[in-house]
Amino acid sequence: MAKEIKKKPEPKDPKAQESKQISAKGKGASEAKKEIKTKDGKKPKKPKKKLSEHTAFKNKDKPKKKSRKAVWVKKFTLDYEQELHKLQIELLKMQKHVKNEGLRIIAVFEGRDAAGKGGTIKRITEHLNPRGTRVVALLSPNDKERTQWYFQRYIQHFPGAGEIVLFDRSWYNRAMVEPVMGFCSDEQNKRFLKDVPFLEEMIVKDGIILFKFFFSVSKEEQLRRFDSRETDPLKHFKISPVDRMAQDLWDDYTVRKFQMLNETNRTLAPWTIIRSDNKKLARLNCIKYILSKIKYEDRIPKKELKTDPDILVSGIEEIRFLEKHLLKPTELPG
Repeated sequence: MAKEIKKKPEPKDPKAQESKQISAKGKGASEAKKEIKTKDGKKPKKPKKKLSEHTAFKNKDKPKKKSRKAVWVKKFTLDYEQELHKLQIELLKMQKHVKNEGLRIIAVFEGRDAAGKGGTIKRITEHLNPRGTRVVALLSPNDKERTQWYFQRYIQHFPGAGEIVLFDRSWYNRAMVEPVMGFCSDEQNKRFLKDVPFLEEMIVKDGIILFKFFFSVSKEEQLRRFDSRETDPLKHFKISPVDRMAQDLWDDYTVRKFQMLNETNRTLAPWTIIRSDNKKLARLNCIKYILSKIKYEDRIPKKELKTDPDILVSGIEEIRFLEKHLLKPTELPG
């Protein structure tokens, strides 16, 4: 028979009470786990452990060995890794074509905080040759840059022949972040919105291929990701005081987004909206869109590059959607 469980006296510290556990001597492991509960009757949260990306895909066909341990992974995760692997091979083919033809590509990644911009950029550049690919993520302007023409510090990073440049946030800081946070005046914001379509028209007419992506995340998912960044020591660098204010200023950002899309979504330089509550699907659809717009040798069939209309939305569709729901912020996807 199992020995009686002796309850320890209640600790006076309320924090200690929350983490109180019941000892289970003499009982089986599974039965003991059932009795490990917090004060409110719920099991304590276990720290989540994630396999490094590509691990499941690389090891799915490996033979069984005593030195190896089988783990369960979601079928979706395996399908995602397999699809990503295929698309990353296509990106290498595309990069070779860009180099051989002397093409110039700019991809602008904008969106709300924690929307998945950096993660998508990482998957795009993961296996590309760094000699032909650059990621530009500028810090706040210094004293000298504040006195320069606003676009000046961005233009110096534009690509030469055979180069791909990805902007992790761009000149569009002046359309959303800066006016919401009070880092620029209303006059500067209005002047920017009038000037930027002309700048982008010159960029495209000069032969540069320009992609503009806006990553859209819901308020609830953004909060969940912020909480994850707070608790994960490997993600602390991703959180900043400006990020923490994003939830309180959610509606202000929505208004600025609507204004930005109305003023800067043009035929020559349209916006592409990426619904990114599911980060994995957002990454795949973003890569597919880029590949579908560049005609390179030995490209996979076009049907394999078809994007999901629930994930990838055109700028004009997003403007129409915002017009209908602007006064109902709870119905907006971000």
